[in-house]
Amino acid sequence: MQALTIIINFPGGIISPGKLYNILVAATKAKIQYVRFGLRQQLFLDTISYNADKFTTELDRLAIDYEIDQNQYPNMVSSYPAEEIFIRNSWLTEGVYQDVFAAIDFKPCLKVNICDHSQSFTPMLTGNINWIASIEAEHYWHLIIRFPKTNVVYEWDQLCYTNNISKLTKQIETLITSHPVDFIDNINASGTELFSKVNTGDYILKTAAKPAPSTPFNLPYYEGLNRYNNKYWLGIYRRDELFKVSFLKKLCQLCTDTKLGQICCTSWKSIIIKGIAEEDKTRWNHLLEEFNINMRHAANELNFQIEDNCGESLNLKNYLVKHLSIDDIRTFGICFGIKTRRKSEIFSSILIRRRYLINFLGIRLIPVYDILRAKDFNPNERTEEVFSSGNPRAMLPEQLRRVIMKFYAIRKEAHQNKKVIPYAPKEKANKVEQENLYQCSQCFTIYSEAIGETESGILPHTPFQNLSESYCCTVCEGPKDQFIKITASAMAYN
Repeated sequence: MQALTIIINFPGGIISPGKLYNILVAATKAKIQYVRFGLRQQLFLDTISYNADKFTTELDRLAIDYEIDQNQYPNMVSSYPAEEIFIRNSWLTEGVYQDVFAAIDFKPCLKVNICDHSQSFTPMLTGNINWIASIEAEHYWHLIIRFPKTNVVYEWDQLCYTNNISKLTKQIETLITSHPVDFIDNINASGTELFSKVNTGDYILKTAAKPAPSTPFNLPYYEGLNRYNNKYWLGIYRRDELFKVSFLKKLCQLCTDTKLGQICCTSWKSIIIKGIAEEDKTRWNHLLEEFNINMRHAANELNFQIEDNCGESLNLKNYLVKHLSIDDIRTFGICFGIKTRRKSEIFSSILIRRRYLINFLGIRLIPVYDILRAKDFNPNERTEEVFSSGNPRAMLPEQLRRVIMKFYAIRKEAHQNKKVIPYAPKEKANKVEQENLYQCSQCFTIYSEAIGETESGILPHTPFQNLSESYCCTVCEGPKDQFIKITASAMAYN
């Protein structure tokens, strides 16, 4: 009997509890006990050929699209799962996302990403057609093309209006796929040539005054039951990437019972449920306890991206996480990636890439690993620089420690070279008196609601009480509950 993987796309990473529940019921009939989520916010179900027909028959009856052992129609990725909980003060609201998703009424065969500019939770440039919300004009979008099977990136000099995204996406996809020699697996692919073929007469456009913003990478802590805007969001991560079907079925039922209409899956192979009411918090905790769902994994485990359907990558991740934990190495602000396949897309600040010293006529012997870093360690940058090459597996933990030290040295240098903007002491004093300040009782670090912590993805004017329960001190990493509210005079600002 042959093992098969069935892939179901959730456009934008969103699915209704009712639809997911029906899929899971069908999976149960086919004796599928576990499911996984993928890097492109889709669902993977592993089964055997004997049971696959029973499962796919149910999916056909439910009118649910799927693919078997192939990904001809990659899922459309979006930053919607981060909206409201990790992204604030943006014009790109839930309603705008839904308008875009509804307008794309075809199945793209190229990878499409739709992202807010002010986040780094969802990779912005892992698509072939990447739409990034403009910071300068509401309802306008930057467009960045990454030609298929290449690292060639081209940014269009025009901004496109929201209502035109679907039509322009379809036209660009048609142009690329109908000219494969020019635009697919061609390191000389030309964005200028591509857009010379685009008919722009039917679109609302404006010239981009600046390139798309490059947001510094800061991965938020994306699991746990966390408070925001008088509600809660729940993030669930599984170390082995496996979610029990029985657990997810009860989760869908609880969503329905508590009037929650959406479940989000993320690019980190986790799920997020938003909008949990205070009065329902206990029921959610009971569900987690019933299935013994662990929370609060270490950040050095959560900030890895590995390929889908790859046991070797998962084993290597667990090996490296173990050593990072044993050596107690700080990894805040870093995204690690593991790549064992030539054309796979991995989002990373630091990439561990496998290759073979002997690779000839299908014979592959002596695996070694190269460690590469993105330009400025920004995972949205496409430039890669080799830090260390030809490492045997046993050497990887030490080489990883060294590149991490390099990251912090470069970040410190960049911070020290920042221009210091002078300020008027009197004006500052008057402003601080109106601020809400919270001080870490261990190392005395200050959190100012007026300033926020942009380096951690916390925008200015974010109330301390709205910070997630996993928030920790940026200096000593002490928990949120060790902060105490203080007055401006206590800081001797005069």
